[in-house]
Amino acid sequence: MMSIFILIGAYRYYAGLAERFGKIKWQYGLLAIAIYLGFQIAFLIVYRMYEAFTGSANDNNYTGFSLINIISWFFAIGGVYAVYHLLEKKFKRESIKNPLWEIEEIGTKEKI
Repeated sequence: MMSIFILIGAYRYYAGLAERFGKIKWQYGLLAIAIYLGFQIAFLIVYRMYEAFTGSANDNNYTGFSLINIISWFFAIGGVYAVYHLLEKKFKRESIKNPLWEIEEIGTKEKI
């Protein structure tokens, strides 16, 4: 359940970034979901390898709030945040090199 809320937040976070730089919102929202799930799966694989090497395979239930789930959420959120900042820097560099979309806004007045 908590992952669903995190996914919704990540989707909106990336959609806001896409909107700010004139990109397609839903594509970047889906990218955020893919990044989050990718980091969750990577963490699961690494944790399973750790359990296999140490021989500490317990019969844990990973569907609720456990320490491993909380750690994996923070790991995945950190990954989403890091990729967000990489994309933001990339978009800023692109907007400096190619400010054509700003030229179209010249002469239009914002109504307050």
